[in-house]
Amino acid sequence: MAKVISTLFISADGVAEIDPDWHFPYFDENMGRAVTEDYDTADVLLIGRVTYDSFAGAWPDREAAGGDDAPFAKQLGDTRKVVVSRQPLEFSWRNSERIEGDLIEAVAALKADAGSKGILIPGSISVVQQLLAAGLVDELRLLVHPVAARKGRRLFDDGDTPYHFGVAATEAFPTGVLRVIYTPAAAPGKVGYADVTDQVPGAK
Repeated sequence: MAKVISTLFISADGVAEIDPDWHFPYFDENMGRAVTEDYDTADVLLIGRVTYDSFAGAWPDREAAGGDDAPFAKQLGDTRKVVVSRQPLEFSWRNSERIEGDLIEAVAALKADAGSKGILIPGSISVVQQLLAAGLVDELRLLVHPVAARKGRRLFDDGDTPYHFGVAATEAFPTGVLRVIYTPAAAPGKVGYADVTDQVPGAK
């Protein structure tokens, strides 16, 4: 079964709607390597409409321009892109298609496709939120910037049930960016203050 992996740039206060002013100053070769590793996990990109429009408005031209980022632009163009949109779309970027029907059912079918290597969700906050709620995200890969953005859309919306994670990997970059890979985990057993008093500083 294919993994569903979310990859996001995020601020220290949880904003995943990136602002170039606080994002690009921290982009270096380490972050480039991390992004490459994330994209190499998948042969399907699952993208929300806004993210798709942003990508399709930039990467085909960058591929055609033949600059330093042309190989990555070609990789994106060659990859199957499945777009989440409530409205019909006319695609100009190759290998693009729109999800038909229910998102959760469609992603479950993508996961079950034996021919799929993996499914990567770059950005696309609303898509990630829906799939987290449905328990369909296998890895949450965050590049946490050392900045409190203080405005913008946050990854985790309000809800009644906490999400619990295990930490699969961490890495600190010289820029201060932290790469954290989370995987879903069961909630810990119920514990109250009386259960941890022996761990309180100064306890004997």
